[in-house]
Amino acid sequence: MTDGVGGKVGGFRLKEDWWAILIGLGIVAVAAVLFLNGSSLRWLAVLPPRWKEFAQVTGDLAENWPRYLAQFAFWLAAFSGALRGLGYRFRDIAPAFSLLYLAAYAIFVVGQWDKAVTYNLEAPLIALFAGLLIANTVGLPRRFDAGFRGELYVKTGIVLLGATVPLSLIALAGPVAILQASIVSIVTFLVIFFAAVKLGLDRRFAATLGVGGAVCGVSAAIAVAGAVGAKKEDTPITISAVVLWAIAMIFILPLAAKALLLPTGIAGAWIGTSEFADAAGIAAAQAYGGYAGKVAGIAGTSEQALQAFTLMKVVGRDVWIGIWAVVLAVIATTRWNEDGEAKGSAPDAREIWRRFPKFVLGFLFASVLVSALTAQYSLADYNKIAVAKLIGPVKDLRTWTFIFCFFSIGLTTRLREMAKTGRRPLAAFSIGVAVNVVLGFVLSVYVFGSHWATLGQ
Repeated sequence: MTDGVGGKVGGFRLKEDWWAILIGLGIVAVAAVLFLNGSSLRWLAVLPPRWKEFAQVTGDLAENWPRYLAQFAFWLAAFSGALRGLGYRFRDIAPAFSLLYLAAYAIFVVGQWDKAVTYNLEAPLIALFAGLLIANTVGLPRRFDAGFRGELYVKTGIVLLGATVPLSLIALAGPVAILQASIVSIVTFLVIFFAAVKLGLDRRFAATLGVGGAVCGVSAAIAVAGAVGAKKEDTPITISAVVLWAIAMIFILPLAAKALLLPTGIAGAWIGTSEFADAAGIAAAQAYGGYAGKVAGIAGTSEQALQAFTLMKVVGRDVWIGIWAVVLAVIATTRWNEDGEAKGSAPDAREIWRRFPKFVLGFLFASVLVSALTAQYSLADYNKIAVAKLIGPVKDLRTWTFIFCFFSIGLTTRLREMAKTGRRPLAAFSIGVAVNVVLGFVLSVYVFGSHWATLGQ
């Protein structure tokens, strides 16, 4: 998904990934300093309580309203600073984000109901449904989209997620994730590319569609369209196909995994290989993680689902964006120029760095920092001290960013506009989706199943 409009700080142009890193690592750094001084971010990291009677919710609000107000002010300051740096106006950001925070609170309350799992009222799915309903019925002013920047929120959340994923786990699972992601990325690209060419689409368009399904949908489509010299209309058509299937998979994958009673680690890995956008995948993984300990027969923890997804999608698949951009730029300029003119951009190895998803670095740095701070703890002390005072508050703040993201996705998805995708591009992409889901399932369950089922144990 797009990096956003750049904003300059001290002469250096910051894009969306860098703002996510600044906000995410800033939170982790403050949490670390407080932890080292015997305190924590717990006061700011407030969440609605689990409840059976609604009086528990009103009681919590009466007691903790100063904490919620302070948290709102913090998020508004952090994200409005980033969004203004990206070129948006505060007068558009402030009302939009105020609505976003109030909606996120209401969504949390519903998700914390003790019967929520029984009725499939997981917070990510509620957020997405509510946003879609509003956007496609009553609608909101387009200028409010300035505050509904789902990619900024999810990237910030992924950086915060790094603080909850130990470096040792990344070192252990990383090679498997990269291998599995590489298999999926290459096979999915080839299937979509050749299906699209067979259906009569231009090879540059086919390449854009292929990478959109093989890696991180929107960002990949934009990067590769420029690298191969695709037509202007090819990118929005690809993005529409990606978003349609990404939203569908938010519901399909968790329900299918639940029916099969997959362990949370395996389900997270399958979602990581079969989703087409980071934000949508996080929603699906978090929804499935919510079944842990609540649905009989589903083994594992909620964190395993998120960790497996992140290792597969963010560490494994997203890094392919730059690789595909360079490889396809070479092919486009040397093989796809029948008219004697180079259509793609000049091959440049530096493109790998330019297209590399920088927020992954924030994720890794957060993991390194927290791992270093907690290296001396035994497992018992880690759970008793580090989780309670350092990791727990960061995790709760991370949860807010994810809900901001899911609701924003719904609010900015206009289904009527995506209906213009076209039959042939959607057909080619859908063939890739089918192969992607089946291949991801086989790899996650049968080939590497024992690895994902015991992730972190």
